[in-house]
Amino acid sequence: MTYQNYSLAQLRQADAAHHLHPFTDHKDLRAAGSRIVSRADGPFVYDMDGNEILDGMAGLWCVNVGYGRDELAEAAFEQMRELPYYNSFFRCSTPTPVLLAKKLAEIAPDGLNQVFYGSSGSEANDTALRLVRHYWALEGRPEKNRVISRDWAYHGSTIAGTSLGGMAAMHHQLHGAVPNIVHVMPPYAYELAEAGESDEQFGLRAARALEEAILEAGPDTVAAFIGEPVMGAGGVKIPPASYWPEIQRICRKYDVLLMLDEVITGYGRTGAWFAAQSMGIEPDTITTAKALTSGYQPLSALLVGDRIATALVEKGGEFFHGYTYSGHPVACAVALKNLEIIEREGLIERVRDETGPYLGQALREKLGDHDLVGEVRGFGLLAAVEIVKDKKTKTRFDPVGRAAGLVRDHAIANGLMMRAVNDTMILSPPLIWTKETIDMACERIAKALDLARRDLQGA
Repeated sequence: MTYQNYSLAQLRQADAAHHLHPFTDHKDLRAAGSRIVSRADGPFVYDMDGNEILDGMAGLWCVNVGYGRDELAEAAFEQMRELPYYNSFFRCSTPTPVLLAKKLAEIAPDGLNQVFYGSSGSEANDTALRLVRHYWALEGRPEKNRVISRDWAYHGSTIAGTSLGGMAAMHHQLHGAVPNIVHVMPPYAYELAEAGESDEQFGLRAARALEEAILEAGPDTVAAFIGEPVMGAGGVKIPPASYWPEIQRICRKYDVLLMLDEVITGYGRTGAWFAAQSMGIEPDTITTAKALTSGYQPLSALLVGDRIATALVEKGGEFFHGYTYSGHPVACAVALKNLEIIEREGLIERVRDETGPYLGQALREKLGDHDLVGEVRGFGLLAAVEIVKDKKTKTRFDPVGRAAGLVRDHAIANGLMMRAVNDTMILSPPLIWTKETIDMACERIAKALDLARRDLQGA
């Protein structure tokens, strides 16, 4: 039975009756009804109301090669016919996760040569937390188990992922986080920089919040620092250039491992395979997922540095951790083909040399002077637009989030899928976007801003 046997009204009714959505106010959803997206092609998605929508979020930060890639469907089909599933437990493996691990080691930053698979970024961050604490126990230092993260960070929705993240609302609903995880200020200059403070000065100050936290806890108790190169779900917060070198210096000074969360930034979004390469960061682990398969299959890969991997091999003992679908052969086959497409079509070079710079330039030129826009910022194919009531004072509309919500709704109604985080509008488009696609997006955002301004003035 296929969905074509059902009307749109029937599907919405069934959705309301049986389907609980992630990150959703279900009372509001039941009142409004779901948008049923039924097909997609290239940079566009299509809903059952007949709307064509330019996807400015690449699904959920993941569909880097765009929609409708027959090669990825064929890779999955061929692998399913040959071997649809076998596990990686009991000293077993299958060909595709082995070959994918080899490929990931080739494209990863130097020194990351081992891979642990899961099915989501949340699982990968759970694994990273477990592995880092296990490493220090193997080294005879089990007391070194505190992990430092940042406010507004997002590291997934599992209990460990929520605990690692810095979202206050998620912590409140959790009613008890994983212990020994603390949070420091993020590198969010737009709201946190002091008057007269340069970007370089602010970046150093934000980084040194890590050092203060290490010293407060005692270096002998701190296992690792975890951070996204660019804070994605928290509002595309891009650190000043001075931030990550100082973070790296502090981690090395106090022998603190560096866990990099590249679930959003990995596989070309910043103009390199990984943002670590774009920014010159040398991590001990990198969490990846999303664009590893361009969303065509659920798969995550934790890239593990030689220091940790060597301890696992030389000291031995079982690592009591894993998932039924770790290294799923179909997902890994799709990932291999996806990486081949990214490489073959030069999508990373396009982001680095053409569309990444153009996206930032076009947004600033076409939106920067708008009354509601406090700041436009971007890095590669990641961008943010701050929505404000007063550009000079950076005052927000009350309540926070209402204004950006209006901009988002008007953008979607006018054919552009954007996301609002508090009062920040964010973009993370497929890597297949062109300058023409970017211009189209800018026109639709400008219209959404004008319509939101009308609504806010009339309220």
